[in-house]
Amino acid sequence: MIIQDFTANEVTNKIDEISFSWESPSNIALVKYWGKNPDQTPKNPSISFTLSNCTTKTSILFKRIDKTSKNIGFDLIFDGKKNTSFRPKIVKFFSMIQQYCPYLKDYHLLISSSNSFPHSSGIASSASSMSALSLCIMSLEKKLTLIDDDYFFKKASFISRIGSGSASRSVYGGVNFWGKHKELNNSSDLYSVKLSKNISPKFNNYRDVILIIDDKEKEVSSSVGHGLMNDNPFSKVRFNAANNNITKLLQILASGNLNDFCELVEGEALMLHSLMMNSNPSYILMKPETLEVIERIQDFRENSEIPVCFTLDAGSNVHVLFPENFSKEVMTFIEKELASLCKGGKFITDFIGEGPKQF
Repeated sequence: MIIQDFTANEVTNKIDEISFSWESPSNIALVKYWGKNPDQTPKNPSISFTLSNCTTKTSILFKRIDKTSKNIGFDLIFDGKKNTSFRPKIVKFFSMIQQYCPYLKDYHLLISSSNSFPHSSGIASSASSMSALSLCIMSLEKKLTLIDDDYFFKKASFISRIGSGSASRSVYGGVNFWGKHKELNNSSDLYSVKLSKNISPKFNNYRDVILIIDDKEKEVSSSVGHGLMNDNPFSKVRFNAANNNITKLLQILASGNLNDFCELVEGEALMLHSLMMNSNPSYILMKPETLEVIERIQDFRENSEIPVCFTLDAGSNVHVLFPENFSKEVMTFIEKELASLCKGGKFITDFIGEGPKQF
C-alpha cells in the first residue's frame, strides 16, 4: 500500500550533479521495539534517547543519468573501501522507497559512509546509517521539489523506518517516540515524533556509557529477532506490557523519578533478552561478562544510592545510563569495576544528543 502523504511532489528543478553529507546518531531504546509487521511498522511503540558520539557519516554524490533506470543504481564505499556485504540491504531499501522517491531513478548514487563505533556489535548501527542515508536523499528531494522543514524530517523518519525501524527515531535529537499510542495524539507507526514537552530537567544531558563486552558481529540480526516474535508464545503479553510501560515511562519522564526510571528501563532490557531465549530457535545473547556487569551495577546503585542503571540492545554490550551530575562517581566506578570486563577494556562515553547534523 502506498502512503500518499509521502509521495514526492512534482520535480520543479533540474540538477545534473550534487552531493549532500549528513552525520546521524544512533539511539538507545528505553521501551523496546521488538516485533514488526510486514510493512516495517512496529508491533508496539517505543521511546528512545538519541545519542551523540555514536554516529554514521554518509555522503552521497548524485549524478544525473541520460536514461531513467528501472532500478536505483549506486556504488557503496564504507570506511574508504568498496563494500559488497551491505549492498543487498540497500538494494532492498531502494526498491521499497522508490515509489516515494521516484526521482532517484534519474540518478546514479555514489555513497560513502563510515561509523564512529563498531558495526553490528549491539549498538544500533542500522539506526544511524539508514537515517543518515535517508537525510541525504531528502536533501536532494528538497532541492528538486517544494517541501518545508517539518515535512523534510517527517519523511526522512518515514523512509528511514522502511530501511530500519529504529532508524526512524534517529532523525531528531533528545527523546523520541515511535509507534501509535493513546497517550500521544500525534504518534504514528509510520514515523517518529520528538518529545519536547513534559520532560524533567533531570534528563537533560543524561549520560550513556556503552561497555563493549564483545566487538564481534551479533549472533542474530535484529531483523531475524523481530521475525521470531511472530511465533513467540509470550508475544501478546509483551506487546501489552510495552504499551503499559510507555504510559509509565511518559509519567516518569515528566516527574523525574529516577528510581522508577531505573526499574522500568532495566526491566525492559531483561524482557527483551528473555523473549529471545523463549523464541524458536532461541538465542542467549548475553555473555558471562554481561551478567557480571549487571550485578555490579545493581550492587553499586544499592550501596551508593546513585540512580545509575543499565539497558541492552539485542547483543551482549551494556549501556550504562545515569544523570550527568553523577558523572564523577559513576565514571570512577566504571573504570575501577567494569572496564576490566570489557573487550580490551573498551567502552564508549556518550550522552543525549541534539540529533543529525549536515556537514
